[in-house]
Amino acid sequence: MGEQTFGFILLILGAVCGGSFGLPSKFVRKETPWETLWGPFFLFVTVLLPVVTFPLIAKGLFATCAKAGIGVIIMPVVFGFLWGLGSMFLGMSFAFIGLSLAYAINYGAQIAAGGMGPLIIHHPDQLATPHGCTITAGVLICIIGVVVCGRAAILKSRAQQDGGGETMPTGPRLIKGLVVAFVSGIFCACYGIAFSYGGGVMEISMKEFGNPGWRAAFAVSALILWGGAVSACGYCCFKFTTNKSWHTLRAPGIGRVLAIALIMALLHDGAILLFGVGASNLGPLGVAVGYAAFMSFAIIVGNVNGFLTGEWQGAGRRSLAWIVAGIIVLVAGVSVLAKGNFMQGRTAAEQAARE
Repeated sequence: MGEQTFGFILLILGAVCGGSFGLPSKFVRKETPWETLWGPFFLFVTVLLPVVTFPLIAKGLFATCAKAGIGVIIMPVVFGFLWGLGSMFLGMSFAFIGLSLAYAINYGAQIAAGGMGPLIIHHPDQLATPHGCTITAGVLICIIGVVVCGRAAILKSRAQQDGGGETMPTGPRLIKGLVVAFVSGIFCACYGIAFSYGGGVMEISMKEFGNPGWRAAFAVSALILWGGAVSACGYCCFKFTTNKSWHTLRAPGIGRVLAIALIMALLHDGAILLFGVGASNLGPLGVAVGYAAFMSFAIIVGNVNGFLTGEWQGAGRRSLAWIVAGIIVLVAGVSVLAKGNFMQGRTAAEQAARE
């Protein structure tokens, strides 16, 4: 098996994990408070799994962070805090509008904001270049895809209400769910922005501890996740306190809830690991092509899971047609964005060669 083929297989497996980590939440009893599931999930994702597993991947992880100092690590941590807010909102949107719509809208907004954010922050002068225009076009297509998916949600809600089988909110509550999903995508995009500030950490990890690039990236990922722990876990603690639901963590059946939270966390962090290893095996096209393949398939997997769990039962043909169209538009937007990323990388390589 070729190295690139192996890389693509890992990317697809990572996309399956990324598009499925919310699926186990469907098997938690409806009367279980939101924070009883998502609190342990965020604790596993942002604290326990990174502390236990990331040092095995990136040698000298803690020493790297200490050597980098507060001035170098602060931006990944701050934007990680914002990413934590986005992940928290995504968990809320699953409860509001289901897996299919939440994944489609979140990923669409995440791709759009993640595509433009680093370019605007670090290279605003490149917006008018061919690759800048291509990236902008990809972002605009993704935004159109989000709008199309939102239209599908409205049609779905109406059809299910008319058919007496309403399974999702209507009216203001539906709009609230769509807004929460969209905002979650904007904040989740801060993961990529946080990573764009991680060059100093990666340099120390590679030069001082001999990690290859993809391993060194996990030192940055750890900082982002720890920043996210403050916001996501902090909000869950707030919910436990205001809802007076701390007792649910020792109620009968909590073992099953914790097991589901752990499975969700393993899928979530597994997606990060598989994407990092997979993209590193694709050579020069790793970031551009790998990102497109990963995000496109994750969107599709998330929606397939939604269909399989009956979210679209009684939704009607029109809403189904709109959600399929939305997915197609989002995949097209990701592909255009990937083309822009590739053009940007090629331009940078040519400039470096001339210098």
